[in-house]
Amino acid sequence: MNRREFFLGLTALPLVTLASRSFAAPPASMKEIETMQKNWKALLADNASVAAGATPPLTLSSTEWKKKLPAAAFNVLREEGTEYAGSSPLNNEKRAGVFVCAGCDLPLFTSAMKYDSGTGWPSFFTTIPGVFGTTTDHKLLYPRTEYHCLRCGGHHGHIFNDGPQPTGLRYCNNGVALRFIPKATKS
Repeated sequence: MNRREFFLGLTALPLVTLASRSFAAPPASMKEIETMQKNWKALLADNASVAAGATPPLTLSSTEWKKKLPAAAFNVLREEGTEYAGSSPLNNEKRAGVFVCAGCDLPLFTSAMKYDSGTGWPSFFTTIPGVFGTTTDHKLLYPRTEYHCLRCGGHHGHIFNDGPQPTGLRYCNNGVALRFIPKATKS
């Protein structure tokens, strides 16, 4: 992180905190969240290659990752960068489907877990169980919980405690770290 990014981050912090207080739709109850997490594979039934998800960890060299990923996705997933707020088309994604890791296609979130946090980044109030590991970063001088894909180690974003109930969490994800797979429609 350079000085410019650091100071931009500090000036944006109060705006992001205020913007994250308004939610577009009320979230599900804890029971509905638990059911959603248990049954996430059903949402993927028409996308068998993604639903198969139980592949071994993906480890590539930096050169191989650069060939595999677009530059912006490489910056976020492999170098823990951050995309500009409001720059991701996934912010406005409203269709039913699943959000997978742009690095390894591991299913991470379903569309039912997404909400409008008003922050400019795709936000989710829960995840598919067992898909992320966490670390603590101090890049903005105060500790934040950073989360990474368990399969490929790719950085996705940070977890904040200002999300909607019943979880109270906001998984603030970089859109370039995700790929959206719409639910197949029956013909």
